[in-house]
Amino acid sequence: MSEDAFRVAELLLDDFKCSHVLMRLALDAQGRDDPDLVRAMSGLALGMGQGFNCGALSAGCCVIGYYAGRGGDGEREHPELGAMLDDFTGWFNASATGQYGGIDCSDIMQFDEGLKRQRCPELIVATWEKVKEALAAHGIDIAVPPEEAS
Repeated sequence: MSEDAFRVAELLLDDFKCSHVLMRLALDAQGRDDPDLVRAMSGLALGMGQGFNCGALSAGCCVIGYYAGRGGDGEREHPELGAMLDDFTGWFNASATGQYGGIDCSDIMQFDEGLKRQRCPELIVATWEKVKEALAAHGIDIAVPPEEAS
């Protein structure tokens, strides 16, 4: 089991949801903690609480935005933010649709705890790997906090 897979399992066992886990991985990569940011990810969990778009998909987009988006006055978003999001969401769509029949939480786990335990950890790890890949392809080091990368 990879270090990332172990960390995902650890966070899931601590009752964090997919969206929390992905932001925690991003913060962990920087040696940071931001409970407010992690808490905000709650709105994405379980397909926005309704089985809509998978929380790993929406949280993956948020993590990319965390690194490459605009955060304040005088900042600019990364010029390739759209390309990063396109790369990630295209991959997620193809992968989840191919494996589970769609990108919605209801497609993936079907509100079945057994399927959730079986499918979600693997999907979260794969999503984190793809997010890191998309960021690295555009010169973003996940260990560097966004405000220091400017």
